[in-house]
Amino acid sequence: MDQNEQQTQQLQIELGEKEAEGIYSNLAIITHSPAEFILDYTRVTPGVPRARVLSRIIMTPQHMKLLLNAMRENIDRYEEQYGEIRVDGQSSNPFGFRTGPAPGGSGTPSGGGGKVH
Repeated sequence: MDQNEQQTQQLQIELGEKEAEGIYSNLAIITHSPAEFILDYTRVTPGVPRARVLSRIIMTPQHMKLLLNAMRENIDRYEEQYGEIRVDGQSSNPFGFRTGPAPGGSGTPSGGGGKVH
């Protein structure tokens, strides 16, 4: 397969009905090890002391960096069209959660880090 054929191929992505509905999340817990990043998405409700992980995404460091770049590009496009996204008054830990190991586990290999968003 030559380079022109590779560039003209398109990836067909299917979106199921359930997945098309999406899942609302207002909290992401991000942890990592040398081999992977783990993104746990949850929804926190005021006055409720517990939250369940609704979705977990596991990515290689390379794919995580590609995602970060794509997110930056899309935020820039969004702000060009709709204006700056303001996050005034929000700390990096708005719900009082502590950063640390992924939920349901004893941590990540090699003492990976974590951040709550």
